[in-house]
Amino acid sequence: MMKIVVIGSGYVGLVTGACLAEAGNRVVCVDRDASRLDVLAAGRVPFYEPGLGELIERNVRARRLEFRGRVADALAGADLVFLAVGTPPKPDGEADLSQVMAAAEELAAASDAPPLVVVKSTVPVGTCTRLQKLFDRRPGRRTVVVSNPEFLREGSAVNDFNYPDRIVIGTDDAAAADVLRRLYAPFVRTLHPILVMSRESSEMTKYAANCLLAARVSLMNEIANLCRALGADAMEVRTGLGFDPRIGFPHLFPGVGYGGSCFPKDVQALAHLGRAAGVRVDLLQATHEVNERQKRQLAERLIAYFGGSLQGRTVAVWGLTFKPRTDDIRESPALTMIDLLLAAGATLRVYDPMGMDRVRDLYGTRLVYAPSNLDALDGADAVVVATEWQEFRTLDIEAMRQRMKRLVICDGRNLYSPEDLRKAGAVHLSIGRADVGT
Repeated sequence: MMKIVVIGSGYVGLVTGACLAEAGNRVVCVDRDASRLDVLAAGRVPFYEPGLGELIERNVRARRLEFRGRVADALAGADLVFLAVGTPPKPDGEADLSQVMAAAEELAAASDAPPLVVVKSTVPVGTCTRLQKLFDRRPGRRTVVVSNPEFLREGSAVNDFNYPDRIVIGTDDAAAADVLRRLYAPFVRTLHPILVMSRESSEMTKYAANCLLAARVSLMNEIANLCRALGADAMEVRTGLGFDPRIGFPHLFPGVGYGGSCFPKDVQALAHLGRAAGVRVDLLQATHEVNERQKRQLAERLIAYFGGSLQGRTVAVWGLTFKPRTDDIRESPALTMIDLLLAAGATLRVYDPMGMDRVRDLYGTRLVYAPSNLDALDGADAVVVATEWQEFRTLDIEAMRQRMKRLVICDGRNLYSPEDLRKAGAVHLSIGRADVGT
């Protein structure tokens, strides 16, 4: 059993803290956001992540997990501290390290700073070395800074932490590596590897993983756009590609682009790092540009279908979050489409199983918030499917026909069969396939 302090109570910090507490450790999560601490103290989670609420409740009750507002109140007897604070993008794409540096400086100033600081935050290559120099200026016992990036997917973060495909540790300190091997031993009983490498390689691994996945999404979307222009079917092409073992199926779905807190941020941050180092990063820049165009494509096609204006039209939007099983709307393609549709004059009726409150905070009365996906269709001239929530995957065509003015379906995730919708007499706009009924 170790005593662990986790600074930052966002997705990464809370999942890390709760899962390590579940493994029998004593964990203190620290966050300066008083309102967030109030939510946690009341036994609630400030965002939606499947399984996390039950995990936090159970470990708070077992007194293995607690929350504090000040680092100084949490450090006594700590074996290690995780830094899991945000690194949001600056306007030029550079990662903003102000939260990381503030947390590190607070730790360095503490009289009982722990012997090991583990950086979970996604940080530019060289950041851990920079932090090590900060701690080396501190008198007293030595603090070792280690890189240990997270590879958690929103919507399955608890499972990803508990059953990692690999754990990456960046350090040249053998004792620090051994501490983390012991900490993570309960999570790698299936013999998935713990990889020890340099801090720089560890930091780069995190960025490279996200950028490679993002590039795969953008390239598939560009291929899909070519398929539509040339008469091919992107979903058939996807099948032909995915069975090639060198390619496979993950992240090969044509759609309206990626969003969230990782891919957009990390692609831009690595591109900024490359430019700063004097290295050409054309593919990284293109990955981002293709994705930004892809977010607009379906809404622009719908506007064109109605003659260039949506004045007097009502459009339903199914799905607001950037992916299913989360309430995260950051960089969501749905929001890009909403902005375009509003600018074209549409009245928008929106629905999402988890993201409604966050969108309401952003758009207020500019949108109509429906209690269900079918209710969103009332009086609609078209429906845009932006997120592939499970409940959207099967259409009740007759119910839709009764509620909508016309059966126009903009299928941003290629969930539906063009042939089935052709037989139903619907207009079907999808990604990388020929339009139906236009």
